[in-house]
This record gives sequence, C-alpha cells and structure tokens, in this order.
Amino acid sequence: MSGSSDESDAPDLPAAEPVPRSRWRMQLVWLVPIVAVLIGGWLATKAILERGEKISISFKTGEGLEAGKTKLKFKDVDIGVVEAVNLSPDHKNVVAQAEVARDVASLMVENTRFWVVRPRISGGTVSGLGTLLSGSYVDVDVGNATKARRSFVGLEEPPVFASDVPGREFTLKSTGLGSLDVGTPVYFRRLRVGQISSYQLDPDGRGVTLKVFVNAPYDRFVKTDTRFWHASGVDMAIDTNGVRIETQSIVSIIIGGVAFESPPDSQEEANAPAGTGFELYATRADAMRKHDRIVDKYVVNFIDSVRGLTVGAPVDFRGVVIGEVTAIYTRFDPAHNRFSIPVEIQIYPERFTSRYQGDRTGGRISDDPRGVANYLIEHGFRFQLRSGNPLTGQLYVALDRFPDAPKATIDWSKTPPELPAIPRTLQSLQDSVTRLLAKLNNIPFEAIGTDTRTMLRSTNTMISQLNNEVVPKARDTLASAQSTLDSANTALQPDSSLQQSTEEAMHELTRTAATLRTLADYLSRHPEALVRGKSEDTP
Repeated sequence: MSGSSDESDAPDLPAAEPVPRSRWRMQLVWLVPIVAVLIGGWLATKAILERGEKISISFKTGEGLEAGKTKLKFKDVDIGVVEAVNLSPDHKNVVAQAEVARDVASLMVENTRFWVVRPRISGGTVSGLGTLLSGSYVDVDVGNATKARRSFVGLEEPPVFASDVPGREFTLKSTGLGSLDVGTPVYFRRLRVGQISSYQLDPDGRGVTLKVFVNAPYDRFVKTDTRFWHASGVDMAIDTNGVRIETQSIVSIIIGGVAFESPPDSQEEANAPAGTGFELYATRADAMRKHDRIVDKYVVNFIDSVRGLTVGAPVDFRGVVIGEVTAIYTRFDPAHNRFSIPVEIQIYPERFTSRYQGDRTGGRISDDPRGVANYLIEHGFRFQLRSGNPLTGQLYVALDRFPDAPKATIDWSKTPPELPAIPRTLQSLQDSVTRLLAKLNNIPFEAIGTDTRTMLRSTNTMISQLNNEVVPKARDTLASAQSTLDSANTALQPDSSLQQSTEEAMHELTRTAATLRTLADYLSRHPEALVRGKSEDTP
C-alpha cells in the first residue's frame, strides 16, 4: 500500500527527448574574440601602414631637444617628432631619434638640412623669438638630391637661405674677415640683394674664404669681371672736389656689409656661373682700380730715409700712377760700409700706352722693354722719394728726368733688376748741411781762440803804450799845429801887412806881365830888332 501511495504522489515528469547539437551556438560564442582579433589586426595593419620613417640627427648639444615633445617642421607644418635623445657612442655628440610622416619620407635625401630653432641674434638679424612661448623645434630644409638618406648631421647655425630660394652662390677670397658675419647683407647700388651664407679660414691660414648668396633676379648683375669690396663703415676721401663720404646704409655702418659692381667701362655681358671665385677688396677704390695684365718687377735702392713710405704707395710718373710699392727691406753694403733701403716696386707697362695712339689698345710701348729702360736711365730718368701729403708725411716713389744726374746703368743680372735712384731735394740739402758742419768741425776754433786772446793781450799792451807815450806827444804836436794855424790865419787877414805886401807884389807882377806881352808883340812884328836893336819910327 505504501509503495503504491508513494508512487502515486510523485509528479509526472516528461520523458527526455534527445536534441541534436547546434553548430551556430558554438560560432556565436567565438564571435567576440574573432571580431577583436580582426579589429586588432586591422589596427596593427593600419599602424604599420601609417608608421613614419625613422631617422637620426646628430647635434653638438641637446639644447632645445626633448623626447616626445620637440617637433620637426617643414614650412611651419609638423612632419614628425623627436622620439628619443641619446648620447653618441663616443659621447661627443647628441643623437636625436625622430620619426617623420610617411608621406614626407621622400623628402629625406642627401642634402636635406636640420637645425634647432631657438632665439638667435646673428648678422644684425633676430630670429626664433616665437620659440620663447612655443618651445624650440627642429626646422627642415629639403634638398634637391635624389638619393635617400636616414642619418643626418644637424647644423649648429640656421642656413641663411633655403634650398628652394632662387639665386646663385659665389665664393670670395679675402685676407681678413673684418666685421663680416653669417647673414651680413650684400649690396648692389645700395640695394640689399643677398647675404653672406658662410665663411671659413683657409687651410694655410693666410686668408678667409666666404660664401655669398645673391638673390634672383639680382644675381644676373654678377658678371665675370664684377668686383666685390668691403662696404663696412664709412669711406671718406679728400680730393679736388672737397671731402667725399660714402656708405651703403646705416646697417652697413653698424654690422658691415659687402658690395659689388662691374667697372664703368666693362663690356662683359656673360653672367658668372654659380660658385665663381672673386677677390674681396678692402675699398671700392681698390676694387674699381684698373687691373693690369702685364706686371714688371724691379728694385729701387734708396740711401735716404723711407720713413712715411708704405707698401701699396704709388709709383708716379708726372702725376700718372704707373705702379706701386710691394715690399721694403734693408741692406748692408760691406764694400762701402753703409746701409741702404731696397724697395720692390711693380711697374705696369700698359699705362705708358694710350688707346688714342694709333691702333694700340694696351701692351708695351716697345717689343724691347730692356732697351726702353736702358734708354730712359741713360737720358737721366731716375726714381726719387717725394712727399705726397705734408700733413701725414706719406711718401711716394716718383719717376722723373734729372739732366744733371750722375751716370748709371741697370743691373739686369739681379732678380728683380735694380734701377738707380737719386736722393730727394730735402735729403740733398741735408747732406750739404752735413758736409758744411763737417768742415766747420775741422776748423781749430780752440787754437784760433788762443791766438785771439794772445793778440788781444798784445793789443792791450799797445794801447797802453799809446796812452802813455804816443798820446802826450801827439797832444804837443797838435798844439804846435794849432799855433801855426792861428799865425797863418792872422797873416791872411785883409788888413794884415802880409796881405798888403802880397797885393802890391801881385800888381807889380801884373804890370811886368803886360810889359812882357808888349815886348813879345813887338818882337813878333820886328824880329830884326833882336840884332839891330829898336829902330826909331819914321814919321
């Protein structure tokens, strides 16, 4: 009973029916990870596809570089970012690892340049002031090469001009840098047309090489015969027109500058290719001076002082500059036991020829230069030092004719040949005074003084004798003479007896003379009277 009751109380359960396994339920379970994998793969692929190029840039210091913050910019557009800043293996430089966008990776070529933009003052210009607020960044100047590159050496100074700026770069050679610097302006007819891009000391240390960039279209005015000169400060000259002051601009007075121009008589039309070398002259006058093709070197041996003569002083022929002084030395002549001053000069024969003389446009006046030189020296042409400026004492070498100059010849055996000189007028006067003083020194003034003193003593003795002996006698003689004169004066008085006797004697002499005249007249009429005597006159 109990068993049946228990069975009757139990609920009726449905019979289990087998259900087949669903494949779709299992796929839905794995759908999320599959989607996640797909998204991750897509993101990874996108990241790989969009990942930029890795480059490295070496700098001297890490100033202004900060990993993850310092941007790379091209034309003020962000093209990358510095990811890491580390020391180089030799610890001498700083290497910045950067990533640039893939779309600008083609710009990373051989001559692409990088530099850190920070506040700078150079060449009279101020740049990078915006980085005071925004922070420093690496600027990029894309080159024009075709070969790709991923490792670069950054510039410590920003380039003066970008690679895509139209224009041409030229090379200048100078003996010194002066006040020039990177960024110093270049002028053409007082217009700023370029700037100095770089400079460096020559390997031999004797000069400086500068690179100047002239912007287009002004670069077409640089010809093959163009002259460059320092335009720094103020050029002042004094000539027949008065005082002349020239300057390119106020900026050039403060920071200097370089100017260029072709000579006024230039016929050159060809433009100078990029990279052409030019000489950088000190002044415009030096640059515009005629450059002679023929140069003859000589030595002039002076025996007088060359104080005031400097290298570069002109060699003048009657007001025309025909050369210049290149060196000044000293020489001791043991044969004559004296010093002399050899002065090396350069003579430009082309300046003796005139373009108005026949068909000559330059060159020498003769095909026999030695013969011409010998002829000039033989006919009295000599070199002489003359004063060019009495205020400053500057001298120059003059060539002129001196008819009374002693005979001389040119020593062609020496290199360079030696030309004769003549002392200047002041030196000749000084030599004459020196010779006169030498003669005066030879006069025995001491002996003459001794003799003079002896003579003075004798004179004093003589004067004493005159006072004691001669003067009293002379006084007595004068007294006697006075008495005689008084007696004669008394005798010559009109009422004196001597005067009356003299008058009577004169009357008698007059009568006697009349009688003798009568007798002479009679005898001239009757000469026979001397024999017969005087005959009586017949009535």
